[in-house]
Amino acid sequence: MTEVQRQSFLTRLTAYEPLTLITLASIAGGLFVLQRLTSEVLEGESFRFDEVILLALRRADDLAVPIGPGWLTHAVDDITALGGITVLSLLTALITIYLLFDRRWPIAIFVFSSVLTGWLASATLKILVARPRPDIVPHLVEVSDLSFPSGHAMVSAVTYLTLGALVARTQRYPSTRIFVMGAGVFLAVIVGLSRIYLGVHYPTDVLAGWCAGALWALGCWLISKRFIPSRAPDAAAEAENGDSR
Repeated sequence: MTEVQRQSFLTRLTAYEPLTLITLASIAGGLFVLQRLTSEVLEGESFRFDEVILLALRRADDLAVPIGPGWLTHAVDDITALGGITVLSLLTALITIYLLFDRRWPIAIFVFSSVLTGWLASATLKILVARPRPDIVPHLVEVSDLSFPSGHAMVSAVTYLTLGALVARTQRYPSTRIFVMGAGVFLAVIVGLSRIYLGVHYPTDVLAGWCAGALWALGCWLISKRFIPSRAPDAAAEAENGDSR
């Protein structure tokens, strides 16, 4: 490593120190919350909380019928598809290809690997906890795998928040970056809520999914902020030339 490269590395490592400390503190807090949620679930202490919410979303005289107008169930069914592997795979592939065409190769590869490993982490957590699906109310969609954490909630949070955070780094204007991140958060939230409404997840499953997904996205953003360039090589060279004039 040359002296220039070493200095550049140290500059990236020490830049935005307050933001780094806040991010690390957020990750530590999120890990604590996730650990507490997992502990409560394994000990069965969260069941009453989950039961109250799931029952509140169904008609008292017929638990197979959710509250709200008939069209709401169809809308929620469409929303939950936004957290499915098919939709998220297509979205991840398209954004990765776009970044490759835009000659942002490091961040394109990092985006793809971050989302893929996040999905693997979700599957691993499900196997480790091995919580069955809720049977408090009838399911409105067919499911067959384990319940904790919610795969839709975690995978959608991993995908939308990671893509939002990393793609936002490629945008010039703060307003655009805020919109991209806000859209990612909004999509992750409504996908998680849809799983509770459909009765296929306990609320604590979704909370854990959001928490784990947000932690993954935050960690990926922190790594990319320090070590992954957001601009294409030509754009970076032009910026350096412009600064040297």
